[in-house]
Amino acid sequence: MMNPLAGPAGPGKFSTRTDNLQMGSTAYGEGVETQAIQSGAPLSKTKDVRPARASDVREAATQGPVTELYAPSERPGEPITAGADIGDGPGSNALMMQKAITRNSDILAKMLPFDTDGSIAILYQQAVARGD
Repeated sequence: MMNPLAGPAGPGKFSTRTDNLQMGSTAYGEGVETQAIQSGAPLSKTKDVRPARASDVREAATQGPVTELYAPSERPGEPITAGADIGDGPGSNALMMQKAITRNSDILAKMLPFDTDGSIAILYQQAVARGD
């Protein structure tokens, strides 16, 4: 996008640089407002954004134990289906997480204030009749 103060950049000797131009003249006080805005709050300090060195990445990767893909199991007595609701071992109830049970009638009840044509009310009554 061209700087509006630079004017059009023509070809050859008529070209005008459009980069690095100042916005306004400080001679007539136009820069005073810009300086007041900049001094109103401290500018943020940029943290060190240099990328990590390769040696630092390698060192961090070797600090913890890495289990190889075909290593023997660290839990030989535990079935592979442990934690799943199928197969041997404890099911998902072993995770001690409660499943949220939301009935359709509860969802429809929240929508009733926005029902403009009565269709949600009919669905709500049907869901209540089914016990859903």
